[in-house]
Amino acid sequence: MAEQRDRLTRWRLVLGGGDADGVSREDGSGVSLTPDDAKRDGALSDLYDGERRGGLGASSPRVARWLGDIRGYFPSSVVQVMQGDAMERLGLSRMLLEPETMRAVQPDVSLVSTLIGLGRVIPEHSRETARAVVRQVTDELEERLRQRTVQAVTGALDRAARTRRPRLKDVDWNRTVAANLRHYLPEQRTVVPERLVGYARRSTQVEREIILCIDQSGSMAESIVFSSVFGAVLASLSSVSTRLVVFDTEVVDLTEELDDPVDVLFGVQLGGGTDINRALAYCQQQITQPADTVLVLISDLYEGGIAEEMVARARSVVAGGTTMVALLALSDSGQPSFDADHAAALSEVGVPSFACTPDLFPDLMAAAIERRDIGTWAAANDVVTTHETTGPGS
Repeated sequence: MAEQRDRLTRWRLVLGGGDADGVSREDGSGVSLTPDDAKRDGALSDLYDGERRGGLGASSPRVARWLGDIRGYFPSSVVQVMQGDAMERLGLSRMLLEPETMRAVQPDVSLVSTLIGLGRVIPEHSRETARAVVRQVTDELEERLRQRTVQAVTGALDRAARTRRPRLKDVDWNRTVAANLRHYLPEQRTVVPERLVGYARRSTQVEREIILCIDQSGSMAESIVFSSVFGAVLASLSSVSTRLVVFDTEVVDLTEELDDPVDVLFGVQLGGGTDINRALAYCQQQITQPADTVLVLISDLYEGGIAEEMVARARSVVAGGTTMVALLALSDSGQPSFDADHAAALSEVGVPSFACTPDLFPDLMAAAIERRDIGTWAAANDVVTTHETTGPGS
């Protein structure tokens, strides 16, 4: 009986009160709500009841209280859904300009995306509160992603060091013999070492240059959040030189801000046009050691400039020896919207194009640093490249 009542209560909360709630009896009585359930019902009605769509009004303190209430009434996953709905249905984006509202919001990547979109118009008295919200999220993301990123990148650098031509005193003979067993000459009872493998030597010198080139269009907001965190982690490694570039029709180099993801995010201006070719031209000028450089273009590839020049520029970067990858999104939000024709064109000139989750990004960077075939890496990780879905023969 209790289980049935709980089920009816849940339906009552989902459907709302009134004649159409689906659980009323013919005598007019319905499911009675406990005081806590009544509060949940009120919070839901404020947001979702069509006749009371203005239930939160335009009062920022009222919204702040509502945001604080739902965190007590519902689990975290539901809170995030309701926050997202509130931004659309109640114009919460504008209300977030008030400090008391931002303090009540449960911070997540979606909220940070909204704040950096509002960044230029947030009034001065709200800016510190906004930065505190953004910092909480980026700190949590960095804690989640740092260890794996550092391990993947430093491990890749160590493995890559073994593939270089070592001096005689640095040859690892056990690994060299194992790597050349196919060249064993039975008649000579010896192995011909076509490739010498050296010990991985620690060095304080920069071993790889990484350029993160990020589209500032509104659809890339989550990708920018994650990129800023990865940029800060990579910048902390002495063996890697990291550059972070954002672009729309203009190009802005935020490398000097890399030690603080919050500064990076508030240096971004979402929206505007897109000139990918111009951004690639700038990044190409920054490449000093092509064979030791990884260029990651993070963009939905909706080019506002001349697409043929963009593809030609990418071809030139790859021909010069740089490893280049195009990420259509760097986020957890599922299948992104992107220009499939441009993605396929980049794949044709040697730039694999696919979306990547933050959890896979460290492994992708390791594969790129070791100059492994990115297509093979993508297949092994169940990542479908655009070459496979939109290239010739598809």
